[in-house]
Amino acid sequence: MLGLKLLTDPRWANIAEGNLEEILTDHAWCEQKAASNAITLITQNSEHQDLVDELTAIALEELEHFQMVINIIKERGYTLGRERKDDYVGRLVKFSKKDGSRNQAFIDRLLFAAMIEARSCERFRVLSQNIKDEELAKFYHELMVSEATHYTTFLNFARKYTVDVDVDKRWKEWLEFEGNLIQSYGNKEAIHG
Repeated sequence: MLGLKLLTDPRWANIAEGNLEEILTDHAWCEQKAASNAITLITQNSEHQDLVDELTAIALEELEHFQMVINIIKERGYTLGRERKDDYVGRLVKFSKKDGSRNQAFIDRLLFAAMIEARSCERFRVLSQNIKDEELAKFYHELMVSEATHYTTFLNFARKYTVDVDVDKRWKEWLEFEGNLIQSYGNKEAIHG
């Protein structure tokens, strides 16, 4: 699915369902960070009007998802906890190339975003198919579809705006790195944990 090298063990959904308040809080902050990432890409690459338009729509959608998760948290009598450090994302950031040309950094930021969206999509699929809570299963199915669209948007922009990066080759490097990285995760109630 999405070219990912390792799929999430469906039993991860049981871990997530064992502490819904924690997974929902983590999820809310993931949505906020996704919106912030889209805005950062706009800020740094505003000369590309189509990117500005598409990523503005994605940022708004991610904020809408943030609000949806907050609403679920409130409806269930939970509290939105503090923002969580996302070690998985931190390790992806370290893998990103930052020391090359401006275009290389731009393309890697797009591939970084595509990678997170791909894994989030895959995790939402696991939740939608494996948790017993019907309301959340439906909710995560809908988000899975949205994340798949975001993944392709970022990947397509990387292919469109590359100047000095072989995007397909670099994307394969991202997939290999993430396939090794994700082996250390999937054992706690966090979207990427």
